[in-house]
Amino acid sequence: MSSESTTALYRFRFSDLKMSRRAKPPARETAVRVSGTSNRWPLIAICVALAAMTWLVYGQTLHHDFVNYDDEDYVTTNAQVSRGVTLEGIIWAFTSVHSANWHPLTWISHMVDCQLYGLNAGGHHLTNLFFHAVNAILLFFLLRQMTGAFWRSAFVAALFAVHPLRVESVAWVSERKDVLSGLFFLLTLMAYVRYTRAPDRMRYLLVLLLGACGLMSKPMLVSLPLVLLLLDYWPLQRLPSLSLASASNRRVLARLLLEKWPLFLFALASSVVTIIAQRGAMQPIWRVGFAARLGNTAIAYVDYIGQMFWPKDLAVMYPWYAERLQPSRIALSAALLAIICLVVWLLRRRRYLATGWLWYLIMLVPVIGILHVGNQSSADRYTYLPLIGLFVAVTWGVAELAASLPYRRILFSGLALAVLASLVFLARIQAAYWRDGETLWSHALAATTRNIIAEGNLGDALYRFKGKPAEAWVHFEKSLRINRHQPELLSSVGVFYLESGRIDEARAHFEESLTIEPNFADAHYNLGNLYLQIGDAQAALTHYQRALETKPDDIQALNNMAWILATWPNSSVRDGVKAAALAEHADSLTSRRNQVVAATLAAAYAETGRFQEAVRTAERAMQLAGSEGNEARALSIREQLETYKTGNAFRDNRYLGR
Repeated sequence: MSSESTTALYRFRFSDLKMSRRAKPPARETAVRVSGTSNRWPLIAICVALAAMTWLVYGQTLHHDFVNYDDEDYVTTNAQVSRGVTLEGIIWAFTSVHSANWHPLTWISHMVDCQLYGLNAGGHHLTNLFFHAVNAILLFFLLRQMTGAFWRSAFVAALFAVHPLRVESVAWVSERKDVLSGLFFLLTLMAYVRYTRAPDRMRYLLVLLLGACGLMSKPMLVSLPLVLLLLDYWPLQRLPSLSLASASNRRVLARLLLEKWPLFLFALASSVVTIIAQRGAMQPIWRVGFAARLGNTAIAYVDYIGQMFWPKDLAVMYPWYAERLQPSRIALSAALLAIICLVVWLLRRRRYLATGWLWYLIMLVPVIGILHVGNQSSADRYTYLPLIGLFVAVTWGVAELAASLPYRRILFSGLALAVLASLVFLARIQAAYWRDGETLWSHALAATTRNIIAEGNLGDALYRFKGKPAEAWVHFEKSLRINRHQPELLSSVGVFYLESGRIDEARAHFEESLTIEPNFADAHYNLGNLYLQIGDAQAALTHYQRALETKPDDIQALNNMAWILATWPNSSVRDGVKAAALAEHADSLTSRRNQVVAATLAAAYAETGRFQEAVRTAERAMQLAGSEGNEARALSIREQLETYKTGNAFRDNRYLGR
C-alpha cells in the first residue's frame, strides 16, 4: 500500500458511514408479525418466560460448590481476586496475564463477586445465572428488532437459554468470561442496529466501546466485525449481495469494511495479546501436527452440529487422542461441511441461511483448534455464541418450509413447547453434574474414554476434598497409564506421595513434572514443601523462589518463604528484612484477614527487632484464629506472642536434626 493510500485510509470521516441513510425494511420472508405483539404485555411475558426457564435449569447451581478445574486459579486461591475490589487488583487485571488469559473485565467481575459474596460459591453462580438470563432476553429483543419476527425470535432466545450445550458456560464459575462477553456482544449488536438506522458519531462510538468491552471479557469476540458484516447482508439489507462481480457491490462492501476498521484493529490487537498470553498453553506443532489439527477442526464443526440436535454424553472435557482422528471420520465430516456450504449457496436467496451458517463457521474459528490450546479436542463452552447462527438458520428455515401447512400455528406451538421442555429436562440433568468436583469428573469418565484429565482430577477431588485416598489412587494410576507426560498430573500424584510420607516417590514425580515443564509453579512449590519437611531450608527457599517467579502473588509460597527466613534456627539462613517484605506482600494480598500469614508477619517483625509491631500483629493473628474457631492455632500464636513480649524472636525448631 502506498503512503498516499495509507493517508487516505486514515482520513476516515464519520460522514462516510452514512452510505445507507436508513436501513431497509426487513426482507419479506422475515417480516412476520403476530397481531398484538406491539403491545408491551407479550414482550413482558416472553422476558418472564425466558428468565423462568433459565432459573428452572440453573437455579440449582446456587447450592453448588466450586470445582477443582480453574476455579482455584480464577477465584478461591487467586489473591488479587479473592480479596474483592481494590485499586491494586484493578491495575493487576489490566496489566497482567494470568491463567494464560488477558481478560481484565472478567477478572473485575470476579472481584465484585468476592466483594459481595466472599468465597460463597452460590453467589458466584448467581451472577453467572443472571448474566445468562439477561443474554437470552437481549437476544430476543435483538432478533425482533432486526427482523420483526416475534415468535421466531422468542424461540431462538429460548433455545439459547436452555440448550444443554450452554450448561458449561453458565454452571462453571470460571467460565464467567462466556456469559460476560456474551452480554457485551449482544449489546454491541443492538447498538450497531440502532446506529445503522440513524448513523451519528455517538452511536458509532458506543458500538466501538461495547465491542472493546467484549474483547476485554473474552478474546473469542475477534470475529465481531465479520458478524456485523453478516448482519449487513441479512437482516439489515445494507449489503446487496455476497457477489463481488458487480462494481457497485464491491464499492458497498469496501465502505462497510471501512466502517468497521477500528473493530478490526481491536480484534488484531486482542489476537496478538491472546497469542502472547497463551503461548505457554498452546500445544507445539510437533505434539499436535497441522494435519491432525485440520482433521479435528472438521470433526469438531460436525460434532457441535450433532450435539445441537442430540445433546448426549456432554462432558467438561473431551480428550484429544489419535483414535478420534480416523481418516474415514475426517472425510465424512469434511464432505458434510462441503454439502452444507453448497446447499447454502444454492439457496442463497434465503439470506438467513447464509448469515446463520457463516455466523456459526466464523465465530468458531478462534477456538476450533488451528491454534491448539490445552488438552481438549472440543468444548461445549466454545458454542455459547456460535450456535446462535444455527438456531436462527434452522428456526427461520423450518418456519418457511411450513408456511403453507394448515394449522401450522397450533402444530408448531406444540412442537416448540415439546422441544423446549425436553431441552429443559436434559439441561437440568447436565447442570446437576456441576455440583462438585467428584460428580463432575465421574460423569466425564462415564461420557468419554481415555480421559486422562478426568481421571487425574477425579483423583484430586477424592483425595483433597473427600478424604478418600484409596479411591483417589485408583484414578491416579489409571491416568498415569494413559499418559504420564502431564506435569499437573505428576505434581498431584507427588502431593499424594508426600502427604503419605513417601518422600522419594514424591520427589521423583515433582522432578519429572519439572522435566516436562521447567517453570511449573505448583511443582516448584510442592518441592519447596518437600525440602522444608526434610529440613533442607536452602533447597526449599530455591523452589519457593522459582514458584514466585511464575506466580508472584502465590500467597502460600510467599508465606512459607517468609517463615523460613524469619524463624529458621540457623542464622545463615535467616533474613528478617526480606522475610518482612514477603510477609507484608502476602498480608496485603489477603486483606490482612489470614491468621497464618499474620503470624508469619509477626515473626518477621520480631526477627528485625520491631517487637511492638510483632506483638500487635501476633494479637491480630490470634484474634483471627479465635474467630475461626481454631483454638489450637490461637494457642500456638499465643506462645509466639509471649516470646515477642520478652524482646526475643521466635525460632522454629521442628526441623532440627532432620
